[in-house]
Amino acid sequence: MEIRLSNPRGFCAGVRMAIEIVDEILDAMDSDEKLYVYHEIVHNFHVVERLKARGAIFVDSISDIPESSVVVFSAHGVSPEIKKQAEERHLIAIDATCPLVTKVHAEAIRYAKRGWQIILIGHRDHQEVIGTQGEAPESIQILESVEGIDDLHIIDPDALVYLTQTTLSIDDAKVIIEALKKAFPMIHSPPSDDICYATTNRQIAVRDESPKADLVLVVGSQNSSNSLRLTEISKTAGTPAYLIDDVSRVQPEWFNGVEQLLITAGASAPERLVSAIVEHLTVHYDGRLIDGAPVDENMSFSMPTSHLHFLQNKDITVEGKSK
Repeated sequence: MEIRLSNPRGFCAGVRMAIEIVDEILDAMDSDEKLYVYHEIVHNFHVVERLKARGAIFVDSISDIPESSVVVFSAHGVSPEIKKQAEERHLIAIDATCPLVTKVHAEAIRYAKRGWQIILIGHRDHQEVIGTQGEAPESIQILESVEGIDDLHIIDPDALVYLTQTTLSIDDAKVIIEALKKAFPMIHSPPSDDICYATTNRQIAVRDESPKADLVLVVGSQNSSNSLRLTEISKTAGTPAYLIDDVSRVQPEWFNGVEQLLITAGASAPERLVSAIVEHLTVHYDGRLIDGAPVDENMSFSMPTSHLHFLQNKDITVEGKSK
């Protein structure tokens, strides 16, 4: 069985930044200090478990965090209401929101201030969509499918714009956007595509490569939207695909008659999980890795100011201690 690794795959710049923020804060904290993270920092089981083992405490409610504690907001972004709750509890808040998600928030704010209605294309229960809608709840309607267009309440079709969740399927989003434009010909597009570069690059690679494979394995967690989309894209292309957290989820019956295997990873999945699966398949299934060097997407984000200020203050505190 020949094994090929899709490129690009794995961590995107936003995920890498968010994880580094949590790791650096944990490094800077004293042993008696606690770090809280609001929601999973990224949607990957292994990343979250590793950070828990280091001492990070993950919560789903700001009220669960003791006053004056340190909290990191996840890469998916939060609403102004959550930030307000953090302020009321005097929390030291560090915002690890992916800058590409922040861009969508800024667009929502800008169009809402104009008095426009906003159609937010995405999954209603996803944390990113919840956070974005929270920026202008009176102006935003969420659209999950073409069928939902008939349920939209549009006041002025000339003052209407659509935005999208950053981790959508580019093919599904295209279908919905085309239907929106047919229903509302004057609807405006965002200044630039909201679906992030990493989501787009990984989806295009799988769409191009999966027809050449007999099976596709997507490394990622079940609550990872971009990982789920990779699985769907492969299946749409006619190639069976499975979404798995790690090597322990591999099932022997999947490989009956498989000669060409493609492995990819969602934007929040560590590369070590891919390596472990390749090693397992090499040992137990006579797998032969044909191509797998990771592609560098040459993308990085600067650390948020709130994080840099926190580290600077910790340095001052440490230097000021008596020895």
